Amino acid sequence: MSLEVEETPSPLKRHDSLFGDAEKVSHSNHHGSRVSWMRTLSLAFQSIGIIYGDIGTSPLYVYSSTFPNGIKNNDDLLGVLSLIIYSLIIIPMFKYVFIVLYANDNGDGGTFALYSLISRYAKIRMIPDQQAEDAMVSSYQIEAPSSQLKRAQWVKQKLESSKAAKIILFTLTILGTSMVIGDGTLTPAISVLSAVSGIREKAPGLTQSQVVLISVAVLFMIFSVQRFGTDKVGYTFAPVITVWFILIAGIGVYNLVTHDIGVLRAFNPMYIVQYFTRNGKDGWISLGGVVLCVTGTEGMFADLGHFNVRAVQISFNAILFPAVGLCYMGQAAYLRKFPNDVANTFYKSIPETMFWPTFIVAILAAIIASQAMLSGAFAILSKAQSLGCMPRVRVIHTSRKYEGQVYIPEVNFMMGLASIIVTIAFKTTNHIGNAYGICVVTTFSITTHLMTMVMLLIWKTHVIFIIMFYVVFGSIELIYLSSILSKFIDGGYLPFCFALVMMSLMATWHYVQVRRYWYELDHIVPTNEMTTLLEKNDVRRIPGVGLLYTELVQGIPPVFPRLIKKIPSVHSIFMFMSIKHLPILHVVPAERFIFRQVGPKEHRLFRCVARYGYSDTLEDPKEFTVFLMDRLKMFIHEESALTQNELEINNGSEVSEAQTRSGRFIQTAVHSEEAIETRVNSHSRRISLHLSQTIEEEKKLIDKEVECGIVYLMGEANVTAKSNSSIFKKIVVNYVYTFLRKNMTEGHKALAIPKDQLLKVGITYEI
Repeated sequence: MSLEVEETPSPLKRHDSLFGDAEKVSHSNHHGSRVSWMRTLSLAFQSIGIIYGDIGTSPLYVYSSTFPNGIKNNDDLLGVLSLIIYSLIIIPMFKYVFIVLYANDNGDGGTFALYSLISRYAKIRMIPDQQAEDAMVSSYQIEAPSSQLKRAQWVKQKLESSKAAKIILFTLTILGTSMVIGDGTLTPAISVLSAVSGIREKAPGLTQSQVVLISVAVLFMIFSVQRFGTDKVGYTFAPVITVWFILIAGIGVYNLVTHDIGVLRAFNPMYIVQYFTRNGKDGWISLGGVVLCVTGTEGMFADLGHFNVRAVQISFNAILFPAVGLCYMGQAAYLRKFPNDVANTFYKSIPETMFWPTFIVAILAAIIASQAMLSGAFAILSKAQSLGCMPRVRVIHTSRKYEGQVYIPEVNFMMGLASIIVTIAFKTTNHIGNAYGICVVTTFSITTHLMTMVMLLIWKTHVIFIIMFYVVFGSIELIYLSSILSKFIDGGYLPFCFALVMMSLMATWHYVQVRRYWYELDHIVPTNEMTTLLEKNDVRRIPGVGLLYTELVQGIPPVFPRLIKKIPSVHSIFMFMSIKHLPILHVVPAERFIFRQVGPKEHRLFRCVARYGYSDTLEDPKEFTVFLMDRLKMFIHEESALTQNELEINNGSEVSEAQTRSGRFIQTAVHSEEAIETRVNSHSRRISLHLSQTIEEEKKLIDKEVECGIVYLMGEANVTAKSNSSIFKKIVVNYVYTFLRKNMTEGHKALAIPKDQLLKVGITYEI
């Protein structure tokens, strides 16, 4: 609600600022800091099935991708194993598990979560829809930069005053999102193809083309069942992935004991130095295969919203790292004796009696890895849409129990088609791995840059630690990235092409939305001119409730004058309705709405801003309307209470003045002091009774008008570039944006507004 009540018994105060900026803050705790240990252990078990499918299936293809031309020197295995071990320790463990996870946005992780976290501390969003009331939402939970730390204030000022800095941060965010979508496309392809390839061990007559066809059939099944969601994802997938980890750890121990336990020497990092000394450029190029051992790391952060930091730390350090580490060690021990089997290391190293159980679990693990990445991709795109960074698409929430489980039909179709095409075109995991690695390392690098900004602006970490974080992790990721880029023509170009298309679409949509918002802001109708506008057009009031949807959170949108010129009538209760997504995970229903009275009370014109977090679900229209009308009644009641409070204060002043006059002129007073006070109190009671009756009448009127019907009004804006615009801008606005707007889900469909209650008003904006 827009009404703010002080905790002290002081008079009620109106906090009215549609144009104010968000500055008020509150304190927060780390996500999951108050969860019991039993609950944490339960979450740790569930996390195994959701966030480790991808990184847990990496042993299927890491060695084959690292040695595509075979093993030239047996000691190279010690160097590569040492690289794998320390890559797992430095990037997933040190960087993500012990640092990045703490930069969550009220429990939510991922690139957009970091961006939204930064945008709450500094006004970096290019749409100026911030309101002071936003920061009063209980889950906003930020702490303003301390005046004692000039560095944080300086960074904040530079970000807010620099358009280039805002564009760079936004570009990094959508690039990271594009790479995650690419990851979600390539994970099913490489995981399923690697798992299915194992069947050739028992059916050597199968050709690679036949293996590809089987993989395509599995991929088709994976993308076809997405519509059913992952309702029981935690406890259903966790046992399968747990069995997978037990199997690969057991097989790893078996190979260590049976073949060469001496590979444990790889914990000595000197073998890394010897490996690069011996192989030079070839060793540097092989890093593109080594980095695949940490694929899926970003998933730990992106899927944090389902769990908590401590649960992920427990499951990673107690389950994933030991199991995967033993598997890689066992494979290295096996290859020390059988280096010619490197092309299919995983299945060759399995004991004969364990082959079929492992093969079946491997297929299931690959499917789960794909499912987890796809769910993460859908969730990230849903957040991007809510923050105005991509066109509207139909988002289906597939689970009432598990938050954040969404399905986007259009995106699922495009990702499924792309994944199948990639599998058919590349045929082997080596080429897919080249493309896959670029997605992974680019996302790592973007997270490092955004995390550095979080440390500077929000955590206010000592500058020495910030430099260490940026230099250590940034340099390691740069080395990996340079290696993968050397394979650009061998499949590495794919994610760049994919990201370029995705970024172009997202940037086009966001650019036009920002320009459109500024156009509306420049052409708003001032609230104080509303009465004149209604009288000038001889507007009639008709029964019912009208909701005019607008993206503006201040002023009267330019579509309203056009509406009353074409149809000079307004519903008895009329509301300018804005749906606004805050840069936070959730907004509790009690804090959903901000109301304002527009013009005189007898006009019954209101402005309402409905606020949602980027993971919140829009209510069903009927449910939304009931909730909206209840809150409107509450707003009217509180406004009346405020008016009554102000009158009582004024009456109290009159009593005080009367008492003063009575004291000064008691000889000539006609009435006694008690009589004056009685008269004033009687007047207050009459006012209070009148206000109570008025409130009840207004509530009854609202119910009556709701029964007459609710009409939803939306502006159908045709956005075009000005005639003097550049050719490039005309192409972007007149063709690309128009194509997206016409072919993506329309606004009323995204809001689930019934067609028979919808009225569209056409208007053209030249930007």
